[in-house]
Amino acid sequence: MRQVFALLSGLIFGLGLVLSGMANPAKVLNFLDLAGSWDPSLAFVMGGAIAVTAPGFALLTRRRERPLHAARFHLPTARDLDPRLLGGAAVFGVGWGLGGFCPGPALTALPVAATGTLVFVPTMLAGMWLARRTATPRRRSAAA
Repeated sequence: MRQVFALLSGLIFGLGLVLSGMANPAKVLNFLDLAGSWDPSLAFVMGGAIAVTAPGFALLTRRRERPLHAARFHLPTARDLDPRLLGGAAVFGVGWGLGGFCPGPALTALPVAATGTLVFVPTMLAGMWLARRTATPRRRSAAA
């Protein structure tokens, strides 16, 4: 049952990405182009997602001890900024700015076989593989 809910959640998320235009790299790149053909609609998509998710997430985690299909909530415990986190954020941002994709929308756009996705997704997967191969284990925070 857990896999069914994961699949349904992924399908709803993907549908939302497509309907909002987030799977269109031109829309993302226009949002990042502040000096040119700036398109603020992506900010409204992100704001709407936060407005819907944040109250529900806060309410759910306060009222329930655990999720319906897991033993516990998996919330982040680390509060420190380390070079690995900052470097990963920088690489993510550069990739997003150059390709117009982040991982979710890239996978959502993959079935249409657009040139950008056919370059971006294998490169992203290679980067993920390389990061895992070269990463040193992170130390657990005291709260974990």
